[in-house]
Amino acid sequence: MSANSSVVRISKALDERLDKLALRTGRKKSYFASKAIESYLEEVEDYLKGLKALEETNKRYSLAEAAKKLGLDR
Repeated sequence: MSANSSVVRISKALDERLDKLALRTGRKKSYFASKAIESYLEEVEDYLKGLKALEETNKRYSLAEAAKKLGLDR
């Protein structure tokens, strides 16, 4: 997997926690930062998909529209 470099500003306290975790596990700080961002993005994307599905299920259809949508309008 190729990797790109990005700059992210974090608080000193968060950076210190990241330092400790990296030292304790022998992994790089970038590994944990990347995993955290990936996990957060997945959660937000799932939330947005769910929100869209909810909005779509709250739509009202006439009988004719429902029949057409279900392929029963023949």
